[in-house]
Order: sequence, then C-alpha cells, then structure tokens
Amino acid sequence: MSADIVPDRRERLVRPLLAAFLLAAVVDLFGLLADVPVAHLVAKPLLMPLLAGYAAARRGSRLLIAALLFGWGGDTLLLPDADATFLIGMGSFAAGHVCYLLLFGRARSSPAVGAVYAAVLVTVVALLWNGLPADMRIPMTGYSLLLTAMAHRAGTRGRYAAVGGALFLLSDALIGTGVADRPQPPAPDFWIMLTYIAAQFLLTAGTLAPGAKWVGVTPGAYRERSTSI
Repeated sequence: MSADIVPDRRERLVRPLLAAFLLAAVVDLFGLLADVPVAHLVAKPLLMPLLAGYAAARRGSRLLIAALLFGWGGDTLLLPDADATFLIGMGSFAAGHVCYLLLFGRARSSPAVGAVYAAVLVTVVALLWNGLPADMRIPMTGYSLLLTAMAHRAGTRGRYAAVGGALFLLSDALIGTGVADRPQPPAPDFWIMLTYIAAQFLLTAGTLAPGAKWVGVTPGAYRERSTSI
C-alpha cells in the first residue's frame, strides 16, 4: 500500500511546484526589467530548487535533479557579482553540465549539428578572447567547451532539450560579452535570465519520462523507471 501512496503524494506536488517556479521566474524577470534588485535577489535563488522539486515530483533522474541543484549553486554564487565567486559559480555550472552529459549518455548525435556547434564555439571564443581578463581566458574556454558539448548532446533527448541546450549556450555567451566588455543588447541581465530559465526548463521537460505530460502525469508514468539513474 505504501508504494501506492508515495506516487499519489508526489503527483499532488507537481502542479504547485511548477506554478511556484513560473511565479518565481516572472518575479525575477520583472525585477530585472523594472530595476527592482530585491525581486531578483529573492526570486533567483528559488528558481532551480523549485524546478528540481518539480523534476523530483515527476520522478526525474537523479542526474537531472543534481544538474539543476548545481545550477542553483551557480546562481547563488554569481549573485554577489564578485571575481572571487565567479569562477566558483562557473565551476558549479560546469558540474551541472557534466551531470547532463552523463544523463544524455552515448546516444548517436548529428555530426552536422556538432560541426555547427564547433563553429559557434570557435567564433565566440575568438570574439571574446582579447577582452577577457588573462586569468579567466583558459577557465572560460574550458567551460565553453563543456557547455557546447552539453548543448550538442542535448539534441539526443528531443526538440525541447535541443532548444534548451542552445538557449543555455546563448545565455552564457551573453554573460561572456559582459565579462569581455563586448557590445550587449539593451537590458542584458533580463535576456541572460530569460534564456537561462527557459533553457533549464526545456532541458528538464526534454529529459523527464517519455509520454508524461509537462504538468500532470499519464497513468503508470510513475512506474516508468527507465530514465532514473
């Protein structure tokens, strides 16, 4: 009987956790657009724990949940906007990308798409290199290589994850233009967070159990263990 009760309890949490995540996203983005720093400071650290809770309620893989929580570590470490925490935060995000890569496994990916991502990586690094602080060039290049590999491999999990991986790369490229003092779009922090939030949500949607709905679950979905690691 206990085996039947636990899935029911998790199912009841799916909608509230998703709603709370979306609310936190709206508050965060509004705070950035309206220049209300306290909204960003409060909402940003809530995003990934809520999304991880949603993934857990949907019985997502432990690697997916770990990737989201490493993203939370990066989010909180980047809040102070200090050089000392920037590299540590980048390391936390890198650990999340490793989790995603392990989750995606060795499924065959498109060589043509891989070539496009390789060209994007080389172009971005070349454009930012001279503007980056000397002590950050190698760490950021290594991180960019890992992120690009994750974005490419995300395509093996379908269209949602593929778009999520691409948006993650775009979000971090926007961060890189700020670090390298390159031209940025108006309200760059808004676009960075918008693409990042969408990226993490789409990666989550793309790696949850096949056949399950985004908000609810189909009958028997909680018994699907094939994607749990």
